[in-house]
Amino acid sequence: MRFATANGIVLHHRVDEPDGTIEIAPTLVFSNSLGTDYRIWDRLAGLIGPRFRLVRYDKRGHGLSDAPPGPYKLDDHIADLAALLDHLGIGPAIVVGLSVGGMIAQGLSAARPDLVKALVLCNTAHKIATPEIWNERIAAVREGGIAAISEATLERWFSRAFHTERAQELAGWRHMLTRTPAEGYLATSAAIRDTDLTAAAQAISVPTLCVGGSEDGSTPPDLVRSLAALIPGAGFEVIEGAGHLPCIEKPDALASLTTGFFDKASLI
Repeated sequence: MRFATANGIVLHHRVDEPDGTIEIAPTLVFSNSLGTDYRIWDRLAGLIGPRFRLVRYDKRGHGLSDAPPGPYKLDDHIADLAALLDHLGIGPAIVVGLSVGGMIAQGLSAARPDLVKALVLCNTAHKIATPEIWNERIAAVREGGIAAISEATLERWFSRAFHTERAQELAGWRHMLTRTPAEGYLATSAAIRDTDLTAAAQAISVPTLCVGGSEDGSTPPDLVRSLAALIPGAGFEVIEGAGHLPCIEKPDALASLTTGFFDKASLI
């Protein structure tokens, strides 16, 4: 475990170096979804790790990072990641963002283009859901804690097959969700609610791949497709049978798409 003070808060993070025989390796930075920590990337990291330097971190209000009182803005999350990369002396990097992590990645590209070489935007969008949906979720968590929304969230996160065939694993991811600090979950939910990145997406100028899951109940493929349509030259792919977290459910497919994108864009 590694900890660093960045943008005034302590961020838990991990840096994995590439195979020692690789002289120059690109850096991949991973930014997580709401209610998760950096362990969601473990399987993907195991598949592609030897070719890259990997940076994973818990955003504010999640995992082992600080959970300062809200409200948060997306700009806070963006500034946190920028400060962490500055602290580590890393950039420009390929930033892989999932859900709100994908929004953070888009915002980082706009705010600190010197830190971003390319983007992989998984199961995300320029604007996610409506204020009414977020306000209902925030109210439910305030009344009953994250456990009150856990089953509905897991339905959106994972396919039906995952629920029936990987029940023990599902229980573990439920624990991760419900043990997220409530203040971090609530404040980040409000940040997503209040964010519209349409203009930022249209201004992205680095190679970009947008990836959706065919069974994603949070950011359905058509929503991800609408993001790709905003970004000049962006690619768009759908992983069949995946829900909102393909890095957990279909890591082999995600690894194949991402490394293929890196090769095609001459990023490695």
